[in-house]
Amino acid sequence: MTVAQRAAWQRVSPAAGQVLDLLHARIVEPYAPHLHEEFAIGACTEGIEAIRYRGGLHYSGPGSIAVLQPGEPHTGGPRDRSGFVYRVMYPTAGLVRDASGRVPWFREPVVVDPELAGGLGRLHVALGREGDPLELESGLAWLLGELVRRHAAGSVPDVEPRTASTVTRFVMARLSDQLSCPPALGEMACEAGMSRYQLLRAFASEVGMPPYAWLAQHRVARARSLLEQGRGLAETAASAGFADQAHLTRWFRRVVGVTPGVYRNSVQDTAIPPGARSSRR
Repeated sequence: MTVAQRAAWQRVSPAAGQVLDLLHARIVEPYAPHLHEEFAIGACTEGIEAIRYRGGLHYSGPGSIAVLQPGEPHTGGPRDRSGFVYRVMYPTAGLVRDASGRVPWFREPVVVDPELAGGLGRLHVALGREGDPLELESGLAWLLGELVRRHAAGSVPDVEPRTASTVTRFVMARLSDQLSCPPALGEMACEAGMSRYQLLRAFASEVGMPPYAWLAQHRVARARSLLEQGRGLAETAASAGFADQAHLTRWFRRVVGVTPGVYRNSVQDTAIPPGARSSRR
């Protein structure tokens, strides 16, 4: 029997001036390589998720919590054909800091903690139903604070972000300038004075994914921004460099987990406060 993939995205405001995205989904197809501006904190309720992250393969199932840092490339998918069901929240680094007092760093992407996993699931449901504001704000602060207290390995170093190499900046600029008709790998390699292999290796070692995957991520990030501004699907597809709406939908689901229509409907009534999101994609 074929298991259908389904997903629901919701944007909520757990406290004044805060936004938090929630995903509840059954996943049967793997995600494309991508990264998040925010933390991704999720718990499976059925099945097992296989996560490729920091060069390793990690498994998350019922009773465990997956915690992925902002800006770190990864992908995920079901361990087997039955898929998995999970609830994920995407708190910004600022929201985590407000709750726990610091921006944490997690050495392991999957931690076993049935109590917190169950608490995450219940809070996820409650946030989606928009119950008592003080209770929800308190519940989120407790969950994030306990997750950091129990499982964080330290704080994110307060250092200047690493500057991208000349090759990486060059490739990103060329791809960004030609979203609809990107240059060939050989063309960029020739312009950079490198072989195709050298360019691929240099870019992937620094960014965590090859240029074609970064371009898809960049297009989807652009599409998210346009949808949050209330743009239509056809206009968004064209402006973000997709061939058509079907192309947009296919990649959007592979990166975000839901269709662009579902995403637009969930976020269009929720304004994002200035500074709530970082500019990094």
